[in-house]
Amino acid sequence: MSNVSATPVAPRGTTAVDSPKGPAQLLLHRRGLAKLLLLVVAAAVLVPLLATKYGAAWPSSLTVDVSGPLGKTSDWIIDNRDSHWLFVYFLGHLSNAVVISVRAVYLLLLALGWTGVTAGVTLIAWRVAGVRIAATALISFLVSGLLGMWVPTMQTLALMVVAVAASVVVGALLGLAAGLSERLFRLLRPVLDTMQVLPAFAYLLPVVLVFGIGVPAALLATVIYAAPPMARLTALGLRSADPGVLEAVSSLGATGRQRLLTARLPLARKELLLGVNQSIMMALSMVVIASMIGAAGLGDRVYQALASVDVGAALAAAIPIVLLAIVMDRTTAAAGARLGADTTTGPAWLRGWQAWTGIAVVTAAFALAGRLTGSLVWPGAWAVDLARPVNDFKEWMVDHLYSGVPVIGGTADWAAHFTNWVLNPLRDGLTALPWYGTLLIVAALAWLIGTWRTALTAVLAMAAIGVLGVWKPSMNTLSQVLAALVVTLVLGFGVGVLAAGSKRLEAILRPVLDVMQTMPQFVYLIPVVALFAVGRAPAAAAAVVYALPAVIRITTQGLRQVDPAAMESAKSLGATRWQILRQVQLPLARPALLLAVNQGVVLVLAVVIIGGLVGGGALGYDVVTGLATGDLALGLVAGVAIVCLGLMLDRVTQPTERRTTGKGA
Repeated sequence: MSNVSATPVAPRGTTAVDSPKGPAQLLLHRRGLAKLLLLVVAAAVLVPLLATKYGAAWPSSLTVDVSGPLGKTSDWIIDNRDSHWLFVYFLGHLSNAVVISVRAVYLLLLALGWTGVTAGVTLIAWRVAGVRIAATALISFLVSGLLGMWVPTMQTLALMVVAVAASVVVGALLGLAAGLSERLFRLLRPVLDTMQVLPAFAYLLPVVLVFGIGVPAALLATVIYAAPPMARLTALGLRSADPGVLEAVSSLGATGRQRLLTARLPLARKELLLGVNQSIMMALSMVVIASMIGAAGLGDRVYQALASVDVGAALAAAIPIVLLAIVMDRTTAAAGARLGADTTTGPAWLRGWQAWTGIAVVTAAFALAGRLTGSLVWPGAWAVDLARPVNDFKEWMVDHLYSGVPVIGGTADWAAHFTNWVLNPLRDGLTALPWYGTLLIVAALAWLIGTWRTALTAVLAMAAIGVLGVWKPSMNTLSQVLAALVVTLVLGFGVGVLAAGSKRLEAILRPVLDVMQTMPQFVYLIPVVALFAVGRAPAAAAAVVYALPAVIRITTQGLRQVDPAAMESAKSLGATRWQILRQVQLPLARPALLLAVNQGVVLVLAVVIIGGLVGGGALGYDVVTGLATGDLALGLVAGVAIVCLGLMLDRVTQPTERRTTGKGA
């Protein structure tokens, strides 16, 4: 009888845990531990070499001066924009199309007069959204007139109609491509990051160089900023469609186009509506910045008021911006919610072409009545002065809240504590850390939650900052971004969880979030500075106020979208509300939560420039200075550095799925 080996053979289908392993096998099984060991070995080898050769500060021998090429590019654009075929036959026609579209909408609004516009918007809101939204639209337009802002409101409305339409179309097309193709999703992701993170001030100068001062440049800047949320949410909706429904549709012999139109898009309707909402909010948040390059309207009124430090007049122009956002948001959301619903109920005159014909007739009648009375614009005698009481209230707040408040201290004390206990240690730690240490930490974080590709992207993004020669100001900016981001995510996730569990709380928060996200940062900049003084603390506060609404909205939406069957199953097993949240809702809402983190990063970075205006310094100040002085190199380099920071933060906060092809990540 032959001898049989005593070593047991693991049966097919058993895992590696079922058989004994040596240290090497255990290390390979624990992927994270293996990565850490490799990074420790790399650090032990590279750090002494780099420290000896280059030192702790980014070496000047590894920097590249780009001011020369950028200066030549600027000169070439100026010399050729009236003769080169690219400008004459393409960009020129694009500019003309934008001007014609915006002017056509504006002339239509003027022709209707304040009576016709108010009646038309109210009736359209009633038809597509119901009585409550119609009442909101009516009150909003009446308030805009009472504040003496009718003509600027019409100018802004004309620009926003065209800008939002273009942003939604561009964003939907990009999101469609990213949602249907994994390769295109990976390619478009950094493009969308760049579009949304690159500060508007950074690309305002190149846009103005190409299109000149005026509406085309303002609209293009708005589309660049407002299209990415639509693209991201469209891709998220398409990629998270229920596989079971798609499989059922495919089994019926549907083509790819039929699956898209009958299954994917209807299933992604809520994400699409949220994308439209975010595009509207982003576009309206660009109103003031667009006014700096020739866009008339409410943004120009805000900018002019703040130039004279008149927060009351600025608020009077900012309120109609918020009201426009609320009306456009509510109307489009309600219209989308009714898509595919049964609309055959109700009187015949409220359905189909009869309703739209009636709206057109009534609007024309109100417009004619206004024209016959000789009042195409809101009568000046009906305007209300809001500036004086607002300025008086601001002075009262400064006098009573800035300092001397018993027990809790004043806002100046809060700002000082936040600066000394949070911002200063972060800044000093990041600037004192050797550049190679920073790169290793970034590589470790990105690799541990992703793949070597994401780690390489994050490291290259940080290295690009050093190559551009802005390492130290970038670390200063990074400290402010990290502090504001942590505060934003803690507050945003907490409030989002509460809002997801209470429809009443969500209804209360909705107008508050609209105001926070739509109110131009320039408006609350003066009271924030008055309460917190000039410095990095008010810059962080402005970033939190601006980024918080998007995080709350996306968190709430993600938790609400969790499969009810999974929650009912957990309840039937006796799980508490906290257990359901922690073990069911949060894990299943992970894609939405990661998107909330991504939006928090990009929105906090978007306010870095505003922070530079109130003492934040660093990259934000460089971008503003570059725009003010016409220095393309200074402003664009600082803007690119901000994009690199955003790309790095995205890679270290967004886990990347590994392919199960047998190859190591």
